Amino acid sequence: MRSEEKTSMINEMQRKKISGPDRILSYFKMQWPILLAVTVSGLIYNIGLLAGPWYEGQMTGCLVNILGGNAGYSDMLVLVISYVTVIAVVQISRYIKRFYVRRFANNVNRDMKEILYGSLVHRSRAQLEEEGAGNVMTKAILDVDDCVEGMRKFTTEIFDTGVALAAYAGLLLYYDWRLAILSMLFLPVSYVLAEKMKSNVQRTGAAYKEQSGALSAATLDRATNAITYRVYGREKEREQAYEENLTAYEKSAVRANIWSTAFPPLYRIISMTGVLFILYFGSKNVLGNGWKVWNVASFTTFLSCFIKLSVKSSHAAKLFNAVHKAQVSWKRIKPLMKEDSYEDDNRLLKPGILEVSHVSFAYPGGGKIYEDLSFLAAPGQIIGVTGAVACGKSTLGKTFLCEYPYEGRIRFHGKELSEMTRAERTGMVGYLGHDPELFNDTVRNNILLGDDDDPEKYLKAVCFDGEVAEMEEGMDTIVGNGGVRLSGGQAQRLALARTLCHKRPVWILDDPFSALDRKTEEEVFANLKKLASDSIVILLSHRLYLFPQMNQVLWMEDGKVAVGTHEQILAKCPEYARLYEAQAGSDGSPKKTLQQEWQMQNKTLGDRTSEEGNKVSANQKNTEGRRD
Repeated sequence: MRSEEKTSMINEMQRKKISGPDRILSYFKMQWPILLAVTVSGLIYNIGLLAGPWYEGQMTGCLVNILGGNAGYSDMLVLVISYVTVIAVVQISRYIKRFYVRRFANNVNRDMKEILYGSLVHRSRAQLEEEGAGNVMTKAILDVDDCVEGMRKFTTEIFDTGVALAAYAGLLLYYDWRLAILSMLFLPVSYVLAEKMKSNVQRTGAAYKEQSGALSAATLDRATNAITYRVYGREKEREQAYEENLTAYEKSAVRANIWSTAFPPLYRIISMTGVLFILYFGSKNVLGNGWKVWNVASFTTFLSCFIKLSVKSSHAAKLFNAVHKAQVSWKRIKPLMKEDSYEDDNRLLKPGILEVSHVSFAYPGGGKIYEDLSFLAAPGQIIGVTGAVACGKSTLGKTFLCEYPYEGRIRFHGKELSEMTRAERTGMVGYLGHDPELFNDTVRNNILLGDDDDPEKYLKAVCFDGEVAEMEEGMDTIVGNGGVRLSGGQAQRLALARTLCHKRPVWILDDPFSALDRKTEEEVFANLKKLASDSIVILLSHRLYLFPQMNQVLWMEDGKVAVGTHEQILAKCPEYARLYEAQAGSDGSPKKTLQQEWQMQNKTLGDRTSEEGNKVSANQKNTEGRRD
């Protein structure tokens, strides 16, 4: 087995072990082997830091003795060699600790983003739209990163600050407990000040995140609709609106940075205040009239140790700000980090009878879009749904996705649709919206979505195989985000090919032929009928010339839905008959398309031009004859 496969398996096993992903402690528990390595290396590193002040004091004392003639240079050499050795061991431990701390942070970041992504994937379209694209991007990237950074700093400072503080404090108490207590009186002041700043740090941090989401949404809007703004001459207005968003973002970032970065230097100044007591009382100890009797080495060790203690103490106060900032991010992403047992989405249901009985639908807080819809569909049937613009066709299609509650009954295999699990609905309904949702990936991957199949047959079914073959990379051609490198008809057919590839007993197709010419549409429809021989197809369309081939027709008008065959709907729905006759001849034969009409006009114009040209030529000949 390859190392990549082993790594993938290990990562998958680790991901599955997460219990309670909405609790921070769960991520620490899951990474306990790595944290164990951090603990061992961190203890060695931070306890070893005590060697620094001790050796500095000993070397200072040795230097004084050498100058006084009480020691030789060999004594200093022994101290230097042992000092370098100890420091080398300490720095190696530091490297190991930092490596595993960073590995811990990377693993947690990956796990959090996997869980958050899984939560977003299984959310309804309405929930995602309510969340906002910019806010989702901020939570999925910036908030997760900030939260993990807070966890990393906490893990680091437990050893770099907590253990070190305890070790330094113990050494200070050993040398002179009275002076140690006196000099460390100011250390808690920085902690109290940092805790007092908690509300300001969290408030400005939350405002910064909200504004970051708004800026992301504005940036996405500007990039997506740039051509529209340019066509209508609204670039300056949109630029001004974007500048306002950018200014608000910058102000919120400055406020957040002030509270998170401006106070650490103040914390250090407060912590270093104890140096004044050390200089005064420590000098008395050296002179022999203090609390202890010190030499120069003891004084240097005590002073060096306290300075390092003060620096570590200011780092601890800074850590509080980082943790408060991480708490803001965690509150924002916590609702998305819920533990949910998603079933296998690939469990395909068998073909069956679809029973729709007295179904009505209305968006929350709004009036009914349609009501009292009833029909029965069997495998192999195609149901055409049409109506005037904004009559609710797309809403009817989305009803089968259960994004909003509906009234009445929708049953498949006798089981209510709303009572099915998410996996059961996924294995039952295949949905294609009127806006193709394509990925920035190859033609092949956009169709297969990771499945092992041959995309060629689906490209042929949608009459797209020839055009793909002419592309430079063939089926490995990158289509761009949203299919930007394809035409409207190509993008639509590619999305339809993907739908056909992932067979479902019920297909909801929302205007899948709107960007196709009639000939291509008829060919694709014929192929669709073959591929859907054991499926139910609900085809939403405003183009009616294919509706005589439908098993049933649903006509939507003023919130009411008429159900019947094409002939029945023609007879009892005058508006349907009018629309159908506008697209097809009165005898049912197709009317000329717009292209054909243009060709006829051009032909007539060409004939007239030819006749006029012949007349001119004849007149010229007669004139020349008379001149001769």
